[in-house]
Amino acid sequence: MARYFIRLAYNGSAYHGWQSQQNACSVQDVLEECLSLRLGAPIRVTGCGRTDTGVHARMYFAHFDCATYMNPDDLEELCRRLNTFLPDDIVVFEIREVAATANARFDAVLRTYQYRIHRTKDPFADAFSWYVHGPLDLELMQQASAILVEYNDFTSFSKLHSKTKNNLCRIEHGYWTAEGNSLVFTVSADRFLRNMVRAIVGTLIDVGKHKLDLEGFRRVIESKNRSSAGLSVPAKGLFLHEVLYPTEIFITEK
Repeated sequence: MARYFIRLAYNGSAYHGWQSQQNACSVQDVLEECLSLRLGAPIRVTGCGRTDTGVHARMYFAHFDCATYMNPDDLEELCRRLNTFLPDDIVVFEIREVAATANARFDAVLRTYQYRIHRTKDPFADAFSWYVHGPLDLELMQQASAILVEYNDFTSFSKLHSKTKNNLCRIEHGYWTAEGNSLVFTVSADRFLRNMVRAIVGTLIDVGKHKLDLEGFRRVIESKNRSSAGLSVPAKGLFLHEVLYPTEIFITEK
């Protein structure tokens, strides 16, 4: 059996997240169906992580095993054929052979999410961004974002009753950037909890609206209590932006 990594992107608006589930359409279901048809055998894929209903991915990785070895030309042709049959809201960029033990979920060393908000009413931005009206103190939001790297327990921003063994994450950075009438929050970590980024953004918006000061933001994190944090902002503004892996898992030549 050879193992392959797929690099893809998707608009999550029509899907109940990445992960396959009963009585709901997921990105995983659609990709597996197309792969199985193209390869003539049942194919199961393992994704690099969950994304919630309505969340998007500019970069997503999944791996699958296949009994038939495919060279780079075969993989390029498979990629082309998949894009012919996949719906317009899913695109496959690349398929590469990897080491037999490589795992799209567990070998990822860094994940980056971005959340987008727009500051003026804009019907063309609304599908992929959250409209936040009223003044925001961006400098204070930047200072609060920098506090995130000082902690590793993010229970306060975790979805309640999740099945994770712990709520420990190593955040490398979190910051805001301005793009015209939009603000983009970028955060990178070794792992993320369910609903974590959306809860962080909701709490940072409270900081920007002066509902919470910097010491209050620290108290939210240290409380390890989800009810202390802000609202979970809408999924439509959240993108899985980048996933990084050790280069040695990729096989460039057979």
